[in-house]
Parts: sequence; C-alpha cells; structure tokens
Amino acid sequence: MDLLTHVLIAYLVTYGIVGFHPQYLAAGALAGGLPDADALFFPLARRFPILRHHGITHSLLGVSIVAVVGAVVAPHLAPGSPLVYLLVLEVGGLCHIAQDGFTNFSVPPLLPFSKREVHLDADRAINFVTLAVSIASFYLLLGIERNHTAFAIYLGTIDALAAFYAAYFAIRLAGRYTVGRRLRQIGDFDHVVPLTNPFAWIVISERVADGRERTVWGRYVLGRGLVAGPFAVEAPLAGPPPVGVPASAGEALEWSLPLARSKSRAVASTYHFGEAFPDPAGGWTAVWYSLEFSMLGRSAAVRVRFPTGGGAPQVRSAFYRPSVPPS
Repeated sequence: MDLLTHVLIAYLVTYGIVGFHPQYLAAGALAGGLPDADALFFPLARRFPILRHHGITHSLLGVSIVAVVGAVVAPHLAPGSPLVYLLVLEVGGLCHIAQDGFTNFSVPPLLPFSKREVHLDADRAINFVTLAVSIASFYLLLGIERNHTAFAIYLGTIDALAAFYAAYFAIRLAGRYTVGRRLRQIGDFDHVVPLTNPFAWIVISERVADGRERTVWGRYVLGRGLVAGPFAVEAPLAGPPPVGVPASAGEALEWSLPLARSKSRAVASTYHFGEAFPDPAGGWTAVWYSLEFSMLGRSAAVRVRFPTGGGAPQVRSAFYRPSVPPS
C-alpha cells in the first residue's frame, strides 16, 4: 500500500477504537506510516539486511518497540494515557503490516525470530485507486472540511471513508478467494496476481527446469472467466552474450531474457512475460514485462533491440504497453 493509504487507514481504525481524540488519532496515524521509514536505512541495509525495506520495521517486534517508546514519549508532547497511546501506536503499526501483507509484496511478521514472509496477493502494492481516494480524503478532511463545516459533517465523512475501505478490502478478499479456488478449473495455473481493477486478475504458472523458465498466464475477470490467454513463453534464465541477429521471435526471446533479468530487478524478481516483434529493417525487438509492476496499461519492462547489422543489443528499461495489457 502507498504511504498515504497506510496513514489514512490507521487514522480510521484508531477513530473506531478511541473515538475523536486528536492526540490519539495523530499517534495512530503516525504509527501507520512509520514502518516505511525504513527507506532511510537504505545505506545501512546493504550491510545489515534486517534493516531493508519490509524488514524489521514491518515485524511485530519492530512495531511493538515503536509503540512502547511512543507510549513513554507521547504523553510529554500531548497529554494522554500512556496505555491508550500504547494501544493506538501498536494498532497503527499492525494496520501497516496487515495492509502490506494483503498485497503482492511480502512482510516478515516474526522477524528476527523467523524469516518466513507472508503475502496474500489480494491487491497491488501500489494501487492508484486507493491512492487517489486517499489523496482526495486528506484534501477533503484537512483542507475543505476542517474548521469550515459542522463537526457532524466531518465525522460523517470519516464514517463514509471507513465504510468505503471496509467494502474495498472485502471485495478484494472475496475476489482473491474465488479466483484461488478456481485456479485448477481454469487451466494449468499455480498463482494469482492482483490487478488495479479489483474484478480482474492475472492467473499464472511459472516453472524452472534445466536452467529454463516457462511462464503461462491469462487474464481472469470475475463473472466472465478467462478473457485473455492462456499465453506461454519459454526462455533460458542465463546464457552467453548473444551474437548476430535472431532468426525468429522465439530466438529473440531466448537471447533477451538473460539481458532483461540483468537490467531490471522488477523483471527478475516478479512474474513476467515477453513478446518479440520484427523490425522493418530486418532486426528484432523483444520486450519483457513485469506482471506485478503495472499502471495505466503500462508495465515495468526491459526492451532489447537486436539491430540489423548484428551489433551489440540495445537494452533499455522503462514502462511499456504490452500488446495484451495485463491491467
């Protein structure tokens, strides 16, 4: 989830627990965003992996340490009960962990005692629908309504937002459950990848054998079934530097996957697929797309162009639009 949505959800949950008490609402909202402060540890994370993004700050221990420290410090900044501060800070941090685990990004809740990671694959890590709602909500609550409308209207807006997010998470969870149960009935698929649209999903299988990767995927819409695919692509994970010009789309994909994996972590570490196209001048262009990093019909991708003259391949990473967009 994006940072603004983390903060807003923690604010709404805190309100549901303690009511309208500004000092506790501020503490809960702050705790909802604090786990992402691990981005500041980036230089140290190279030496101490436990400090990486989605590391110790996204664990029960990390959240609890922040809550205890905050319960001691907060009453000196804004009068209130240390126990209530402890409660809202803990809940705010747990909301953050739960939301990240709800997406296709994993969290290690038991770190450092266990490195096991949890992810439900029920939503995108960054979903522009919830991001847009969160931005509009902050503008509405803090800009338009605060000190400008009746207090009852302000509280009504909070209740409406809480109802919206409760319904949103329920739809996402129900969709994930439904698609997950139907995987084997749909085809030879093992995994579910959420899309921005809560009613559309990617179903996929990815298998590696003898140094080669085979990916089969399709687009599934609730109530309609498989609407695109299945599409299949197979290529080696590693290989010698390519020499010359590919003779076919299959060969272009074979030669380009190792280059794409080296160029982009998004392609190498997520479910992905590739397409290859002949150039008018006689060369080939292959593009490998991430199925998990996409927005507005474009995906994080690597384009590998094999020039006609057989020179060095031109490798570029950017957001490209697939011929069959996953989202």
